[in-house]
Amino acid sequence: MDLSVVVPLYNEEGSLRELNKKLQSVLSRLNINYEILYIDDGSRDNSVKILKELAVQDRHLKIIQHKRNFGKSTALAVAFSKTEGDLVVTMDADLQDDPEEIPRFIEQINQGYDLVSGWKQDRQDPLVKLISSKIFNLTVSFLSGLKIHDFNCGFKIYRKEVVKNLEIYGELHRFLPFLAHQQGFRVTEMKVQHHARKFGESKYGHLGLRRFSNYILDPINVVFITKYKRKPAHFFGNLGMMAFGLGILICIYLSILWFWGQGIGNRPLLFLGVLLIIIGIQLIAMGFLGELIVRENISKDKDEYIKK
Repeated sequence: MDLSVVVPLYNEEGSLRELNKKLQSVLSRLNINYEILYIDDGSRDNSVKILKELAVQDRHLKIIQHKRNFGKSTALAVAFSKTEGDLVVTMDADLQDDPEEIPRFIEQINQGYDLVSGWKQDRQDPLVKLISSKIFNLTVSFLSGLKIHDFNCGFKIYRKEVVKNLEIYGELHRFLPFLAHQQGFRVTEMKVQHHARKFGESKYGHLGLRRFSNYILDPINVVFITKYKRKPAHFFGNLGMMAFGLGILICIYLSILWFWGQGIGNRPLLFLGVLLIIIGIQLIAMGFLGELIVRENISKDKDEYIKK
């Protein structure tokens, strides 16, 4: 199998027929063996019914149906485990991604890359989404060191070995270029056309405090699990040493005041210093415990370090 096209969807009945027609038009011109995997993530409309009708007419079309809505990360993880293509394209089902870009993606990845991420430079989205996306991408780029503009773009192409090695859960679908980069794969980006939504409404949801906080916390979490996955003592140890050191400095300062005859017993600063010392010791101990856990559970398979 040369190419797998993965399309996760949720309540996209209005766009499926047109999307599938466009995909067939583009892929048939490439003269390759391909499959189209639609991952229905618990849709409550007629999406599955329409897909089944399309599958009767098209032998390339495959359907995976979730029991309920599990989220985009789970949909991609399931799809990646089922793909057979040497190259894997992911795209959204809302017609905002243009199938005509697929040949360009193939050309780009054949220049020696393992993952090519789309860059929706001229986004056709509401202002709130544009601003929040900009903040998210700047945050991830700064923390990860990977200089691409649009981490969250769903329009991407991967080599087979990339999708088979990525572990996706939670909200990690937003960080796939970074996760691949951390594993040593070559990652780049390509400008793609972005259309306004034609049917239904965005599954993006409203930008509330929770989503805004996720935009800050998720990148920190991803950097932690990738950079410190196998060296937790470095993360917790550094935090612990900073807390411990600050607590010691506070206590030294208060000790000098005590020698000068000043009372320190009722000073809040004394309690802060002691608390920081205790917290520092606990964090350092937590790091050591983390190292023991990693040592017990570390994979014996060293193939993940080898360039295929």
